[in-house]
Amino acid sequence: MQLHELKPTHKNKDKKRIGRGGKRGTYSGRGQKGQKSRSGSNRQPIIRKMIKKYPKLRGYKFKAVKTDLAIINLDILEKNFKAQEKVSPKSLLEKKIIGKIKKQTRKVKILGRGEISKALSFENCEISNKAKEKIEKVGGKIEKIEKIEKTEKIEKNNKK
Repeated sequence: MQLHELKPTHKNKDKKRIGRGGKRGTYSGRGQKGQKSRSGSNRQPIIRKMIKKYPKLRGYKFKAVKTDLAIINLDILEKNFKAQEKVSPKSLLEKKIIGKIKKQTRKVKILGRGEISKALSFENCEISNKAKEKIEKVGGKIEKIEKIEKTEKIEKNNKK
C-alpha cells in the first residue's frame, strides 16, 4: 500500500453557509424586503391569535353538550319485541338495546326507519311523526306522560 492508494473512511462535512456567503446568493434564501427577510423576525402562527380571539378553543367555559337521548328505529323494535308487548325505556334497558346514563334510565326517541308489523304499546317514549303513522297503521298504542311546558311553570310560580 502506498500513500496515493489511501482513502478516507469518512466524508468531509460541507462548510456551513453564513450570511451572504456560500451558494445562496445576495438574499441568502430570504427573498427580498419584508418582515420575514429581516433578522430577528419571529412570526407567531395564526392559531395563537385564534385562541386569544375564541375562548372556546382554550378549553374552558364551554362544555360539550351531552344528550341522554337514545335514538331507536322501528326495524330494531321489530326484531326484539313480540306482538302486544310494552316498549318503554325500562323494557329497552332489560333487553340491552340501550344503556344506562349515571344510574338513570335514558330518554328514548323512536324514529320511523324500517317497517313494523306487530302492534306494540309505547310508554314514556318520544315518537317522530313518521314512526307514529306506521305504529297507528299496524294498530299500536302510544301512551305518553305529559310534560309541563316552560310557560306553565312560569305561570305557576307567578301565582304563588
